Amino acid sequence: MQRLSLEDNLFLWLERRQQPLHVAGLQIYSFPENANGHFVTDLAQFMRQFAAPSSPFDLRVMSRWSGNFWQHDPHFDLDHHFRHVALPKPGGIKELLSFISAEHSNLLDRSRPMWESYLIEAVHGRHFALYTKIHHSLMDGVSAMRLGMRMLSESPERRDMPPIWQLPPPHRDHTAQPTGMVAQVRAIAHLVGEQVDSIPAVARALVQTVQRARANPELANLYAAPQCRLNSAITGSRRFAAQSFATSRLKSIALLTGSTCNDVILAVCAAALRVYLQNSNDLPEKPLVAMVPMSLRKDDSEGGNQVAVILANLATHKSDPLQRLEIIRQSVNEGKERFCAMTKEQVINYTALTLAPTGLSVLTGLLPQLMAFNVVISNVPGPKDPCYWNGARLENMFPVSAIVNHMALNITIISYQDRLEFGVLGCRRTLPSMQRLLNYMEQGLEELEHALGLQNHANGNGRAAGIRRRGELQIAPEQQ
Repeated sequence: MQRLSLEDNLFLWLERRQQPLHVAGLQIYSFPENANGHFVTDLAQFMRQFAAPSSPFDLRVMSRWSGNFWQHDPHFDLDHHFRHVALPKPGGIKELLSFISAEHSNLLDRSRPMWESYLIEAVHGRHFALYTKIHHSLMDGVSAMRLGMRMLSESPERRDMPPIWQLPPPHRDHTAQPTGMVAQVRAIAHLVGEQVDSIPAVARALVQTVQRARANPELANLYAAPQCRLNSAITGSRRFAAQSFATSRLKSIALLTGSTCNDVILAVCAAALRVYLQNSNDLPEKPLVAMVPMSLRKDDSEGGNQVAVILANLATHKSDPLQRLEIIRQSVNEGKERFCAMTKEQVINYTALTLAPTGLSVLTGLLPQLMAFNVVISNVPGPKDPCYWNGARLENMFPVSAIVNHMALNITIISYQDRLEFGVLGCRRTLPSMQRLLNYMEQGLEELEHALGLQNHANGNGRAAGIRRRGELQIAPEQQ
């Protein structure tokens, strides 16, 4: 048995019926050339052969007096975890995203390994989809992304490729580790020593953060996030929306403004949130603050959670798109510079201290004045080349993340080939017509292009809609 880390345990402790804490991925494929009409049915039969999952897909949570542990499930039942389903007619993007919204609202069974995978057919045209969700305590978003990439191939000729739950473990140079009680005590003592040693540096970083924010009010100060609709109580019902944007458009803006592509992503999201909240008369006078996760993982490991965060000022109080982008750039750079001067342990402790009051507010609804951020926006790197799975070409891959109480919106982006795949998840009741954010993102991107004198590609190759190659399925925000 393996003991859960404190961070992994946290996702179990925080989970409620209105707050499922799993993450997921939606992959849309086109049929291989010359595939017959029974391709998806045959694929389902093939996938059912993999009934002995590899770690961590074989692990369930076992509670003991001394805490929670991961343990191999000796009674694993693939039929519970893998399901072959079909969309109702006409099988378009509206039906697909409605299915994902409903399934993502459901809790995972804690008496079993906490994951489920759906093979979805009857997607419009010669396409099918895979939707796989896994509990956040078992794997963080970057880990899930890496695992999903290992499932794929750059060759359309490869066959007999296993599903995600039975991939072989990644190759690592395993160095022998000492075992036994004495070795464990030494390891714990070393860990405690690292944490204690980090206290002075963390304290200095906190003081510097406050001082810099006082000197430059445009930087995101601690606990400066204003209250708005995004930070209302949530229900268990989710709405998922998805859209692709051409990476070249954002890179052109980044090049002309001295920004990064991630800065431009934040600016596009900020523009969309500004319009969305303006339309509901709920735009705060103070700028919104985004929590931007940053992976600390330096190896190819896939289990557990290793994430720190940057708090970015989204400058939603500014109407000028270029001013908004510049404030975002400065705010993100300040966070990066701080973390570059810190060790991994110091970054983790700094993150914990800055987010602790927000966690209390999320749990209890108290201390709303100490909210550190309003929305989560994360960007995960994905494959740069076309990918295939058992001959089927991967056309789109959308992240489906999680939201928590008083944090009703999550925007996660994955890069794939020449585009960025936006997955937007929100509480269905708290954020009505949330799918309009996709239109507002397009408008925000056009505003930046217009301000910089760039040619607008939105009505041509700039905006990737749904399955762009050899397909008929189209993603249009008004359909979702």
